[in-house]
Amino acid sequence: MTKLIENLADSVPRWGAKVAYGEKTTIDGREFVPVALVAFGFGGGEGSGDMPETEKTPGGRGEGSGGGGGGYAVPIGAYIAGPDGLRFRPNTIALAVAAVPLVSAIGAGLAMIIGASRFTRAR
Repeated sequence: MTKLIENLADSVPRWGAKVAYGEKTTIDGREFVPVALVAFGFGGGEGSGDMPETEKTPGGRGEGSGGGGGGYAVPIGAYIAGPDGLRFRPNTIALAVAAVPLVSAIGAGLAMIIGASRFTRAR
């Protein structure tokens, strides 16, 4: 199990470089390279131990192991070749969806700061 985790950790930088930018493609005579926001993670564990006998459970020895992982990619735009050179064209819907957690966190932080300043003024 430990060797598997080490192998996954060693390959992470190669995965990120490959999936952040897609393959160059031509559509209607224009070349473009898709760009995506990518995140992934993985984990694993194992353990063993003795379990004392209680009224509800019998005593015994337990062992176990497990692992898992997941990830996502959000298409945020593409680099498109045109007469004025290479330009980044954002996918506005995906950028708006990706920005929601950031905007929410900033709003919550501002609300806490404003609330704290009102509380100290009231004293």
